[in-house]
Amino acid sequence: MPSAIRIYETGGPEKMRWEAIQVGSPAPEEVLVRNTAVGLNFVDTYYRSGLYPMPLPFTPGSEGAGVVEAVGRKVKEFKPGDRFAYAGPVGAYAEVLLRPADRLVKIPPTITDEIAAAILLKGMTAEYLLRRTYKVKAGETILVHAAAGGVGQIVCQWAKHLGAIVIGTVGHEEKARIAKKVGCKHVIVTSTESIPDRVKQITKGMGVPVVYDGVGKDTFLASLDCLSPLGLMVSFGNASGAVPPFQPNLLSQKGSLYLTRPTLQTYTEKREDLLKSARELFKVVSQGAVKISIQQTYPLREAAQAHRDLESRKTTGSTVLRVG
Repeated sequence: MPSAIRIYETGGPEKMRWEAIQVGSPAPEEVLVRNTAVGLNFVDTYYRSGLYPMPLPFTPGSEGAGVVEAVGRKVKEFKPGDRFAYAGPVGAYAEVLLRPADRLVKIPPTITDEIAAAILLKGMTAEYLLRRTYKVKAGETILVHAAAGGVGQIVCQWAKHLGAIVIGTVGHEEKARIAKKVGCKHVIVTSTESIPDRVKQITKGMGVPVVYDGVGKDTFLASLDCLSPLGLMVSFGNASGAVPPFQPNLLSQKGSLYLTRPTLQTYTEKREDLLKSARELFKVVSQGAVKISIQQTYPLREAAQAHRDLESRKTTGSTVLRVG
């Protein structure tokens, strides 16, 4: 019988249980899949902690890769034996599971299962941030927080590939080397430097047209002070906690700024958008423009320890949970 991580009560990593599960046959538009690798993402901790409420009990996890075992009678795009990857819905921390067929994408031969599991959610996030939320242009200077993290490393490499000048932030000096390696021309160590002061110094007082902020509470106000007039604040994560409430007139006071809180779910809700985003991601990875660094691997049954390490910022790059 296959096993999965189950959560019966929200809270810390200790709330995650590894137990046997029963998996039924696929509905007409579903696919029965066997994971070979599962991606670890900060959003997984939001579901586990209850920040993003889910009906209990549930299996966490948002992305994975593996092999199709069976398909529902209405599924035409996949067949048993096909390699696949997915980013949502929740439920990935399992050896075997059912997925809606319209949320799967086929993995090209140039991409391994582990790479696919490590990049789909983070990489498609990078795609919509850089190509749709704000269309980054060659020669522009942009600010990317948590540049040594999983999303950050992909965003920085892709932005450099597009010709942007990337300013990256990291929490500690040891992560500055990683940020430089993934394309940051300038690196700000937030534990010792003022983010707005350094950005203004780098940009000769102009500020940047866009800030990509997945950190949240600890960097939000500083991010606003880094923007040029009419600049766009892209708040796409809460790694340090949720952004506290503020008055909208703060945006006008700081230069008629724009603010957006995007999600991958919205940007890939239509299947054609999902396929296009995955295709663009696989292309830049296959070309070598974006290199994926899987720095940590854990057995799926040890997902609780992976969460502890992720939340204590002991991890860098991408982390994969091995299945089997």
